[in-house]
Amino acid sequence: MTRYRIRTRPTQPFAGERTQAVPGRGLEFYELRGYTQGDEPRFIDWRAFARTGRLYTRIFQAEAPARFTFFLDGSKSMLLHGKQAYAERAARILLELARPEGAFLWGGGRYQGRLSWVESGPSALLTLPRPKGVTVLITDGLDELDWSRLLQKLQRVVLVQVLAPEEASPGFAEALLQDVEVGQRLEVGPAEVQAYREALAQHLLRLKTTARRLGSYALLRVGEPIVPALLRQGVLEER
Repeated sequence: MTRYRIRTRPTQPFAGERTQAVPGRGLEFYELRGYTQGDEPRFIDWRAFARTGRLYTRIFQAEAPARFTFFLDGSKSMLLHGKQAYAERAARILLELARPEGAFLWGGGRYQGRLSWVESGPSALLTLPRPKGVTVLITDGLDELDWSRLLQKLQRVVLVQVLAPEEASPGFAEALLQDVEVGQRLEVGPAEVQAYREALAQHLLRLKTTARRLGSYALLRVGEPIVPALLRQGVLEER
């Protein structure tokens, strides 16, 4: 497992600074910027000076060591279909990989082997201050809330969505369903099942698009091998 790490997006570019960069990782030329007093002379681009007669500083895009804060969805819907037990396995894998850089639990401090589940669910993130660094959100993503607003508030996010196979692709044509969050019952037929599939597909696409713009995203189906799925979807990478 030590051969992998959680993939993160680079931080904002900075002028010639390398002190926070991880050697060989996340340090790439970004652009030229007009020289300002205080820039290190060793980062002056002398070829640009020869062409233009003006001093320019080479700007790099650096990835500082990330601090990871894990938010574990403990809402009622996570108790269905083995999702929480599976999510716990995924969380422990990611927490161990994040430990060298800093792994924290929302409301539980630094990770010491025990997990802390947030029973109120992801909606709590809308009312609380944004944590430092990268937020790793492990959830089924089924809460009715403004997910786009939530993810944009977090800014740097790794979204790991856990669904049961019967949620991702229901195999029934008719059923009597009950919302475990609010207790409401709903009788459904083929038309409702098809509408559910279409709505879910749109919802998953929006989550994936927003999360990947801000960081990374993976959809895990309960029972599938976790590490290969996270690697395939870009949440993990080799060191």
